[in-house]
Amino acid sequence: MSSNFTRAILTLSGLLIAGAAGYGIARLTAPDAPPPTPAAAAPATSNEIKVDASYLAVVGIKTEAVTAGNLSVDVLAPATVMAAPEGVAVVTAHAAGSIVRLSKRLGDPVKAGETLAIVESRDAAAMVADRTVAESKAALARSTLAREQELYNQRVTPRQDLERAQAEVAAAEAELRRARDAAAASHLTADGQIAVTSPISGRITSAYAALGTFVQAETELFRIADPNFIQIEASVTVMDAQRIEIGDPARITTPAGGTLTASVRSVTPTVNEQTRAATVVLAPSGAHEPLSPGEIVQTNITPKNAAAAGVVVPEDAVQNIEGRTSVFVRTPTGFRVQPVAVGTRSGGRVSVLSGLNPGETIATANAFFLKAELGKGAGEDE
Repeated sequence: MSSNFTRAILTLSGLLIAGAAGYGIARLTAPDAPPPTPAAAAPATSNEIKVDASYLAVVGIKTEAVTAGNLSVDVLAPATVMAAPEGVAVVTAHAAGSIVRLSKRLGDPVKAGETLAIVESRDAAAMVADRTVAESKAALARSTLAREQELYNQRVTPRQDLERAQAEVAAAEAELRRARDAAAASHLTADGQIAVTSPISGRITSAYAALGTFVQAETELFRIADPNFIQIEASVTVMDAQRIEIGDPARITTPAGGTLTASVRSVTPTVNEQTRAATVVLAPSGAHEPLSPGEIVQTNITPKNAAAAGVVVPEDAVQNIEGRTSVFVRTPTGFRVQPVAVGTRSGGRVSVLSGLNPGETIATANAFFLKAELGKGAGEDE
């Protein structure tokens, strides 16, 4: 009885030990359980675009600071770039003669005082002779005065002879100054020729001189223009001209899409008989892209006596994004989408009634590239 009980106990213990060993081996060899699957996150819509400055240069995206204005009160008018009075010069021959040398051609850059041509002239020869005679007379008069002074001091000659010698010196020196001034005004060279020189720095925009040509005095030979001195002449209606005052701010839009600031310099008091329009002269302010005389631009003048509500931006800056009228505002890392409310559109400009503040910088030309980048980012999120 006892031996059977002992045998049963040993058998049960063996089964328990085998079961525990099998369970441990199963735990060691079993594969790891996969981690719990997180809940799917809803795609987030971002209104920020991170772009490098190099990208803007590659695709040609331009930026512009927002300015206050309202197209319902602003004066929009076409205008022409003109050379300012101090930025254009007509170069003439100061004496009749033949052109014997040309140093510059059409389009060449010139500096103030640089010789453009040489004229051989009989008048120049006469000037040389006059100057030589005047110098000789002045030298003789001074010598005579010195002798009369010495004789007078020795009480040999009366005072009247000394005074006469002094008057002759004054007359001779006056004649010498006249001869020298005439030679200098005609740009007489050391060898008795006339030098045609430029009074300003710039570029030759017109050239009428040809070798061997006989020209009269004051004949126009060249025209020089300095591109740094320009003015914008805008044609406006009489009613608009009455609202514009000197000093009113303006913005110029170039054919290339660039913009520059300007101010009203003057408003003509009369109108053109053919166009029935008044002329407003604008002076560009600050650094600006080069403009050529004769170029056609668009002006946007904001009269100071008209209260400006909102801001004015280029039409290219306004984009339709997800059914909303928006612009791209510059941020430290790129741009953000800013919904706006727009008003009047005219002349490639748009009035923004709300959503933007003056001074903010926005993308203007080629802003649609940013819209494409925004759509690309949304597609990747999905």
